[in-house]
Amino acid sequence: MSGTPRRARESEPVITGGVEGNARLTTALAGMLLLLFYLEGVTLLGVQAHLSLHVFLGMILIPISFVKAGSTIWRFAKYYWGTPQYLRKGPPHILLRLLGPFVVVLTMLVIFSGLFLVVIAPVSTHSQWLFIHKVSFVLWFCAMSVHVLGHLVETSRKATLDWVGAKRRQIAGAGIRQFVEIAALAAGIGLALWVTPYATQAIIPGGN
Repeated sequence: MSGTPRRARESEPVITGGVEGNARLTTALAGMLLLLFYLEGVTLLGVQAHLSLHVFLGMILIPISFVKAGSTIWRFAKYYWGTPQYLRKGPPHILLRLLGPFVVVLTMLVIFSGLFLVVIAPVSTHSQWLFIHKVSFVLWFCAMSVHVLGHLVETSRKATLDWVGAKRRQIAGAGIRQFVEIAALAAGIGLALWVTPYATQAIIPGGN
């Protein structure tokens, strides 16, 4: 089959949880992002009134998005490197594989255009960066809708497994994955606490 690795390599050490551990980490991060993006979308209903919350949530998204992208790239790398258990699991549907890079790029564009808009961009360029932020969000929303639907079943089944009773112990590395998830969330909250006061002052006309 075209695109299938030519030969299999050694499997991952058991401490990582292998392909199932990667799936649990990826889906847990995806669940966090879905909730945060939903809340971020709600703030758009009155963004000026909820600007502080909008910026705060946007900052939390950054570290989690990076870790989620890393876990996804890891799966693709292990598959194309030829690790047996990743070969047995197989790649995502071809549509999701083609869409994946666009989702990653658009996610980063939405987040960083917003960050640049409220923190770095001069007041004179706000309209241009706001346009980029809005357009990238519309494109991201379309791509993400397909992406979410394609992974919804797996995410709903596996996102909480590392946090649920006996199922947590079925796959090695649950503690490591929990640490990564908590660390990404904590880093996001720390970034949000640091940036939000300056960001809201910078974007509100007449702010001090």
